[in-house]
Amino acid sequence: MDNRVILIVLDSVGIGAMPDASEFGDEGAHTLGNIYAKRKKLDLPNMYGLGLAHIDGSRLPKHEGAIRGSFGKASEMTKAKDTTSGHWELAGYIMDEPFKTFPAGFPEELIREYENRIGIKILGNIAASGTEIINVLGDEHVKTGRPIVYTSADSVFQIAAHEQVIPLKELYRICETAREILVGKYLVGRVIARPFTGSNGKYQRTENRRDYATAPAKDTILDGLQSLGFKTVGIGKIEDIFAHRGIYAADHTKNNHDGIEVTIKYIASGGFSLIFTNLVDFDMLYGHRNDVESYAKALEYFDERLPEIISGMRPDDLLIITADHGCDPTFKGTDHTREFVPVLVYSKRLKPGIDLGTLDSFADIGSTVYEYITGKTWGTGTSFLSKLKNA
Repeated sequence: MDNRVILIVLDSVGIGAMPDASEFGDEGAHTLGNIYAKRKKLDLPNMYGLGLAHIDGSRLPKHEGAIRGSFGKASEMTKAKDTTSGHWELAGYIMDEPFKTFPAGFPEELIREYENRIGIKILGNIAASGTEIINVLGDEHVKTGRPIVYTSADSVFQIAAHEQVIPLKELYRICETAREILVGKYLVGRVIARPFTGSNGKYQRTENRRDYATAPAKDTILDGLQSLGFKTVGIGKIEDIFAHRGIYAADHTKNNHDGIEVTIKYIASGGFSLIFTNLVDFDMLYGHRNDVESYAKALEYFDERLPEIISGMRPDDLLIITADHGCDPTFKGTDHTREFVPVLVYSKRLKPGIDLGTLDSFADIGSTVYEYITGKTWGTGTSFLSKLKNA
């Protein structure tokens, strides 16, 4: 059998502020540790069994049982804390310059061009919480039909619209228009469609979100695998993050439950060398909404399903569980947080219990994935495969 990797990204599950977190206003952030401290409980026996609590600085309760996996944490070299740069670095592309952010809103000339292109004026153009802005401007949007544009501390141009006011097809079209003009000096990482429903100042986002990322400026391991004839499948928003590049097949699941179900399905079916999954609920539903209890329960739900993932693995499979940034739900504000990400590794044929320490870059994960599948070296990042094999 050919070597296969299952790479699961627990979106926003950080494990402590990076040394430069103060530059981002994130000193003291610790997604996992602060959830545990606030809740006094985090029942994750299967991830603890892979070594989660043994990661340096985890702030999680000591685990006394046997360790079945290897463990560590990774630093992000790209000077950012957003989904796109995080995933790109995981896939072996470190950005020289991070995407532009617009915390004071987008320039007037850009907004005027956008309005001219879509044929209607917009509302908003501020940095805001997505759940709050639709309740503040939702009634005016329903009355006028004008889309709500907003951003955050991340490099995003988000467009919110009521599904009965601007149908999904039209919302997606005006997002594509935004993607076309957000280039050059206005380059942002993602345009995000944020549909919602509800009425009279009480609105809720739906699961029909769609992301429009710019394409990576350099090859990622997905391109490298594709060029060598290896097939990859992207689950969740992976295909959007990589602008559909290097992805042989995709299943655009909309929540953690479906993402886990589809991941298990692809593990059982075979045919792909890399199963690359993003589980979005941690970030989208709970981190950005400062919902500690629901975030904790989502972690516990994933942990409950982890034995199904592991039991379906072949002897030559390598499982890596990690994240793309933090989004500490106990922290000030509602933005992502600049954090290390956990790295949990499991294989039925590799010796467990290896402390990988602190990896220099998320790209070390991508380099390991690439080497495990192809036997070749990726140009960015340092593979830790030899540490696992030679232990």
